[in-house]
Amino acid sequence: MNALLIIALFGSVMALAYAAFNFTSVKKMEEGTERMQEIAAAIREGASAFINYEYRILLVVGALIAVLLAILVSWTTAAGFVIGACMSAAAGYIGMKIATYANVRVSNKARTTKNLGETLKVAFQGGSVMGLCVGGFALLGVVIVYLVFGIALGQLNELEHFTNWLGITFIPFTMTFSGYALGCSVIAIFNRVGGGIYTKAADMGADLVGKTEANIPEDDPRNPATIADNVGDNVGDVAGLGSDLLESYVGALSSAVILAFHLYSTSEATTGLMSVELLKKLYLYPVAFAGCGLIACCIGIASLLLKKKISDNPHKELNGSTYVAAGMTVVCGFVLSMLMLKGEDLSMVDFKLGYLSPFIGTTIGIVSGILIGIFAEYYTSADYKPTVEVAKASVEGPALTITQGLALGMRSCMLPAVILGLGIIIAYTVSGFYGVAMSALGMLSFVTATVSVDTYGPISDNAGGIAEMSELDHEVREITDELDSVGNTTAAIGKGFAIGSGALAALSLMISYLYSYNDPQTDLILNIIDPMTLAGAIVGAALPFIFSGILIEAVAKAARKMVEEVRRQFKAFPGILDGTQRPDYYTCIEISSKGAIAEMKVPSVLAVVVPVFCGFVFGPEFVGGVLVGSTLASIMLAIFTGNAGGAWDNGKKYIETGAIEGHGKGSEAHKAGVVGDTVGDPLKDTVGPCLDIFIKIMANVSLVAVSIFSKYNLWSIIAKALNK
Repeated sequence: MNALLIIALFGSVMALAYAAFNFTSVKKMEEGTERMQEIAAAIREGASAFINYEYRILLVVGALIAVLLAILVSWTTAAGFVIGACMSAAAGYIGMKIATYANVRVSNKARTTKNLGETLKVAFQGGSVMGLCVGGFALLGVVIVYLVFGIALGQLNELEHFTNWLGITFIPFTMTFSGYALGCSVIAIFNRVGGGIYTKAADMGADLVGKTEANIPEDDPRNPATIADNVGDNVGDVAGLGSDLLESYVGALSSAVILAFHLYSTSEATTGLMSVELLKKLYLYPVAFAGCGLIACCIGIASLLLKKKISDNPHKELNGSTYVAAGMTVVCGFVLSMLMLKGEDLSMVDFKLGYLSPFIGTTIGIVSGILIGIFAEYYTSADYKPTVEVAKASVEGPALTITQGLALGMRSCMLPAVILGLGIIIAYTVSGFYGVAMSALGMLSFVTATVSVDTYGPISDNAGGIAEMSELDHEVREITDELDSVGNTTAAIGKGFAIGSGALAALSLMISYLYSYNDPQTDLILNIIDPMTLAGAIVGAALPFIFSGILIEAVAKAARKMVEEVRRQFKAFPGILDGTQRPDYYTCIEISSKGAIAEMKVPSVLAVVVPVFCGFVFGPEFVGGVLVGSTLASIMLAIFTGNAGGAWDNGKKYIETGAIEGHGKGSEAHKAGVVGDTVGDPLKDTVGPCLDIFIKIMANVSLVAVSIFSKYNLWSIIAKALNK
């Protein structure tokens, strides 16, 4: 057992050491001209100020939740929560920091070398720090939970249900692990929501006034909102992204581990055939597999960074790194399954293909993730017909641009949904619910590589902004624009991975939720036509829409203030537009910061409070329905918003390249494309990315709280009174 934990510990330490090396290597590079350094310092200062203030709020919220968990559940659950929160916060903070150092160094590398491949390497090295921190901190926290609570405190040997002072019963280790996952979730929802509101308020304010009214280029130094826009890339698309996928990774891990314990409990209550030794292997397999995947990702990242000559095809190079990581993970998964499970009697855990069953589950997840990414690329890249059609619709004006983008987003939901559905059916058929949980982990097993590629995008975007504001050669901006364009596609692929894995992880957590309050001797059934469950499903299906509406309205409020400020500065200081006066960047940064902090609280708290409130009022069946309805609606809504927004963004960029004859930058078609991009901004970068966290945090909160509200809820009291 200890040897398997050593694999995970080695993987996490290796990833964090490699992250530290890449962080130091990037920071040692030259920043460029004095003007470039000045702009980079302003972006760094704005990003640090925002995240420091946000983390102060999170400290209060986290402390309150930890105290409640300690009182109502157990002190170990609270300790697990604190560990998870610290790991997620650390990953987001370090990733944000390196992005604010790497952006100017990417600009400078493009300025000094005029070489796309060399510039790509710097951007990817910066992005790899975020990816390595996500995998490293997530798995390090898991190992700490196993070593401290599982082994040192003996929770892995406590297989009977524990009853606390409130009469609440639970398996000690699974509850501690759930606390760890919940800690990651709470940080993720605040980082994603706060960062998403910040970045899109600034982006929309900069585009609506700068591009469409003042007719100045993107990231023009005359635009007062441009620094805030670049700050937003770091707090939203880097810190938010990292916390998001770390939470997904831990959610998938926890669901597999918790299911292993519930399978044992069910076996004990029915056949008694599942041995303790098999249980140990099943709860260690996901952790060891994650460790192997993390080591594979380190090798995949190194395969690109150690290349002596990088080609001028960023997409090919980035895909190559990801495929190396994914391929090695598949091989490691096969070897691990054979070494751990070959020769075991697996019939009592519904493994139809013996020791290969969990391996097939993970492979299904990996293949599903890649396929969902391919579909996301097809619908959002300007290399394919759907996005080109959106761009061409801009010739007819903004109304048709938006209409075409909406149609594209809706059409794009079908194929990923089919892939997810088939994946769930095959994984369940081969290896039961445990296989479904492992398919979620498989999809996220090379998350370090996908986050590295994803983070490269906002770093490149920032680099382009710095190049424009520093008035560097046009050739420099062309290099950064090409990197940024590829980054938009990789971001869409990353969002596809996030929602796909989120759906599978939420499903696995939902299964664990049902196990938590049902009698182990009965079949695991959630009766969807039961009025209580059906009512919960209807309410749950509406939740993602109200959540999304609150987010879009929050972005609109903050963006409105930004638009007013930019217009005010252009009117009060006419010299800004002719370059004789310097804009007031810091007021715009302050507007975005205050707007994001003020508006992030309601949607973030909604995800935590709703399942708890519903549980204590209506009971566990109603919450089960809520989880089903919200998960299904969130999957469709997230795919739709992510792909529509990505297509509008890349459609605008397609017009800017001059690909549509007679309709380049500054044309009416370009203005229509900017409007489409602006509509899509809060959809793809705020709503879509937040929805996968929304469904997982609801599942995590429900899993932790169900032990309480299944015993104490208002509806059961009313029902008993009526039956007397």
